[in-house]
Amino acid sequence: MTLYVIGDIHGQDAMLDTALDRIERDGVPGAEVIFLGDYVDRGPDSRAVLDCLTTGLSEGRNWTCLRGNHDHMFHAFLENGALADDNIKSGLLWTHYRLGGLDTLRSYGIDADEYSDPEDLHRQAKEAVPAAHRDFLAGLPLFAERGDVLCVHAGIRPGVALPEQVIDDLIWIRDPFLETKDPHPWLVVHGHTAIKRPTHYGNRINMDAGAGYDRPLKVGVIEGDAVFLLEDKGRVALPVTPGARRR
Repeated sequence: MTLYVIGDIHGQDAMLDTALDRIERDGVPGAEVIFLGDYVDRGPDSRAVLDCLTTGLSEGRNWTCLRGNHDHMFHAFLENGALADDNIKSGLLWTHYRLGGLDTLRSYGIDADEYSDPEDLHRQAKEAVPAAHRDFLAGLPLFAERGDVLCVHAGIRPGVALPEQVIDDLIWIRDPFLETKDPHPWLVVHGHTAIKRPTHYGNRINMDAGAGYDRPLKVGVIEGDAVFLLEDKGRVALPVTPGARRR
């Protein structure tokens, strides 16, 4: 079984095109592509990213799109105008420039800035965002279990059975998930915490290479115990970080 895994996209539509082209050139027929969430915010064209994903799914591509915390916030804003989330310890609102919600609204043609009236933005967003995008955001699953591999946006709470994991952990967790070196029941493949390059820690792989901060979007390939990155010239092995404990 071959799995392609794409980390946080954050509105980087051109980077997404490059990633999908690399998968096409790698050429494993029928292989599943799993997107780890955070399709919107910060980057230049979140709408184009959602257009690409919803079109691909409607065409029957073997794609699984997971829910990220930014997708969750965008959906909450569309549903009820919510700008705050208790998981943001700084108290920043979704429309703060560091979170990137205004960039998402602008991609739909909404003239939004930090002084815009939230109720007016909510009204405009409900009119501007297509039903296909709203349905997509509403239906995103929280994880994808594929044999010995578990794909999820942020991570899992260590020691908690999968059916008992809660959404706030699956799309928001950092510590203690990032701190534990103990093996999990699966190799956990996740995004959410931006680093400079995808890294294999033995019990988990972080695929968020920081596209939301204009670093290149990366594609991982998992085949049994072998893990690779797809670069322009093909596959490059992604070894376990020295000193890490294996799953």
